[in-house]
Amino acid sequence: MIAINNTIVSEHLLEKKFVCDLNACKGECCVAGDAGAPLEIEEISIMEDLLDIIKPYLPKDGIKAIEKNGVFVIDEDGDHTTPLVKGKHCAFTYFENDIAKCSFEKAFYDGKTTWKKPISCHLYPVRITKFKDYDAVNFHNWEVCKPACVCGGKLDVPVYKFLREPLIRKYGEEWYQQLEFANKMNKDANQKS
Repeated sequence: MIAINNTIVSEHLLEKKFVCDLNACKGECCVAGDAGAPLEIEEISIMEDLLDIIKPYLPKDGIKAIEKNGVFVIDEDGDHTTPLVKGKHCAFTYFENDIAKCSFEKAFYDGKTTWKKPISCHLYPVRITKFKDYDAVNFHNWEVCKPACVCGGKLDVPVYKFLREPLIRKYGEEWYQQLEFANKMNKDANQKS
């Protein structure tokens, strides 16, 4: 474990290899599971403000789920999450060539918004557990991401490098530099032993 400011970071972020391979996984992380994407409280108002902008990207069943539930629901653990369509995929998902994609991200890339998507989605496969005094920053090992682990292994890209942008978005540039420094120190220590 690596301590940086108010976070405890799993060394798996440095050791595991990961690069999303949408052609192989088909965006299954937006479809599989028993709950929607975790949301931070401040993201809810952003999502509500952007709803009219992203509606043109949404399929009818997604719009229907959002109209029924709003932009979030509270799951069985008491967490705020995106609503699901008929208990299956995230309501903000649209499908392009059988690949599940995010309507918020599509609007971002189309230049219609400056907000990319919920941070939990942007950070995946990293999951953050908030405790009173710190955040635990962990790698979530999920079978649907096996193609991403294979791809990351072939390209030799560790999780923390693949997720550079969202990690900086969440914790800042200085935090990320400290993580890179911790990685260098770990490599140096391993070479000496």
